[in-house]
Amino acid sequence: MQEMEFVTTGDGSKTLFNEQIGECYHSKHGAVQESKHVFIHTGLDYYIQQHQLHKVAILEVGFGTGLNFTQTLAYIADKQVEIDYVGIEGFPLPLDVIQEIGYDAFVSEEDWKNYISHYKDALTGTMQVNKQAQLHINHTLLMNFNSNKIFDIVYFDAFAAVHQPEMWTDEALAHVAKFIKPGGVFVTYAITGNLKRSMKALGFTIEKAPGAPGKREMLRATKI
Repeated sequence: MQEMEFVTTGDGSKTLFNEQIGECYHSKHGAVQESKHVFIHTGLDYYIQQHQLHKVAILEVGFGTGLNFTQTLAYIADKQVEIDYVGIEGFPLPLDVIQEIGYDAFVSEEDWKNYISHYKDALTGTMQVNKQAQLHINHTLLMNFNSNKIFDIVYFDAFAAVHQPEMWTDEALAHVAKFIKPGGVFVTYAITGNLKRSMKALGFTIEKAPGAPGKREMLRATKI
């Protein structure tokens, strides 16, 4: 694994440090707790509680290790909810790295085995991971992504703008917004003046939500 190293975060879960980018894939304050707070609690759970849906389509920008997917599996495990999960990842990680990072400790054994066994195939097509979830990881850069689907929720989990500014431009955000249905939500760990202005200009209402440990606030935006 070139230019990568494992890092243990504040909640005991691991993340990866990408030397080329200069940043970890997840918060050093706690990879799993950030995933649960930002994407599951403030995104998925909020949306389901608001709309009482049993089928939800999720688009993740920056699939990375699949942490947010595994935590989504854990969340729906005891619920009558099915998910169609699409990830965008320009630089997919090798399967052995995914296996070694240790997120099996935070999901059921069955869900972890299902994820690992379907990971490679999900990079080339849509895979039924279990009875409740299907997964497709688009091996492409964000601006090359296209889909006939529109999504209920976007997990925007790109590297920070200081390290990967091209992911946070007005053009990039407008491209993502095309795939969100009216009433759909966009959640990310970050909140900046530029991000808020961009999302408002794209027809979203903006909410400041409490951030995960290490961040005071985060953004949730709802498409009007």
